[in-house]
Amino acid sequence: MTDTTANLPNTPDLVPPTITRQDGPKLVVQIVGAVAIAHLLNDLIQAVLPAIYPMLKDKYHLSFGQIGWIALVYQFTASLLQPWVGLYTDKRPLPYLLPLGMFVTLAGVGWLAAASSYSSLILASAVIGIGSATFHPEASRVARMASGGRFGTAQSAFQVGGNTGSALGPVVASAIILPFGQTAVGWLAFAAIAAIWVLFGVTRWRLTGAGAQSVNTGTTQTSPYNRREIIGALSAIGILMFAKFIYIGAFTNYFTFYLIERFDLSVRESQFYLFCFLAAVAAGTFAGGPVGDRIGRKAVIWASFLGVAPFAMILPHANLFWTAVFAISIGLIMSSAFAALVVYAQELVPGRVGLVSGLMFGLMFGISGIGAAGLGQLADIYGIVWVYKFCAYLPLLGLATILLPDAKRAV
Repeated sequence: MTDTTANLPNTPDLVPPTITRQDGPKLVVQIVGAVAIAHLLNDLIQAVLPAIYPMLKDKYHLSFGQIGWIALVYQFTASLLQPWVGLYTDKRPLPYLLPLGMFVTLAGVGWLAAASSYSSLILASAVIGIGSATFHPEASRVARMASGGRFGTAQSAFQVGGNTGSALGPVVASAIILPFGQTAVGWLAFAAIAAIWVLFGVTRWRLTGAGAQSVNTGTTQTSPYNRREIIGALSAIGILMFAKFIYIGAFTNYFTFYLIERFDLSVRESQFYLFCFLAAVAAGTFAGGPVGDRIGRKAVIWASFLGVAPFAMILPHANLFWTAVFAISIGLIMSSAFAALVVYAQELVPGRVGLVSGLMFGLMFGISGIGAAGLGQLADIYGIVWVYKFCAYLPLLGLATILLPDAKRAV
């Protein structure tokens, strides 16, 4: 095959150029890796907030309900804006929105570090949520642009970056913030600045090197499904997202409280178990995309929900060792569905990658936020242990997968 590298134009060192061969676009590993790293840094910042909830609860004498409202404001701000960002940029691309959004996150970090009241914590959470809203739909679009047709693999790699950041959040909180107090949140500014630098490089690739990837990296503009199938499938996806993220949110926001109350652990000890759970989520997400590319999205979704149900039922009755084992199993299995759900939804509505990505990530944040507030109120009334017994039934909503139509070829 003729060497195609000889006449390539000079491009920034951060993101090497796309090489297009005769057999079509390829997975641009450097770009998918770059948006995954940016996702890691973005979600690391976000994950620190729930990781320091116990510290904030003690410092400001907050109830579980008030903690839930902090989570709701952050998640709800992000969820409301994401679909609109995606819809707007589907029609009017804004390549520099990625680094600009991270500047907003940087401002939120500074605000959170300096907050001195409950209302200031709420406002700082809202600013961080706005930064997240601008990041996710656009970064997901870039991952798809660089996928070379391996949509599940690219989406999974992108998402595993975020889940890795979420897993590292409690570790960073335990090592840096909990020992030194709230002002140490300011150290997260370095993560935000690093993400801004990476995203400027991604934006340069998008402006100068992404053209070769435009051929055959998306679906056609005509959906292979009729209107009734699309509405039914989107409704089923909504149910699945509800079950997944309410249950995952119970761990993300309240697992430390559960471990402290049930097993009398310290805050720092509980962070280790939360890290194990979130690391399992990252690993499961990484596996879900490539497996979905091979065996089909629907099969992965079935396995994800029904496979986790037995562990969810047993966990509230287990000792500390088995609680850790079941939590890791739940994170590993249930997280495998997200990349499959995102790509499935993108294929339902071709030509609306930004809108669909915004809706999916918006649903994730919105459901997680509403769930966090609701579960916080239930914990105040019935206790945190009762909440985990209640949530054990949520994976059974995975039976809604039966409503998803089987994959079809685009017409």
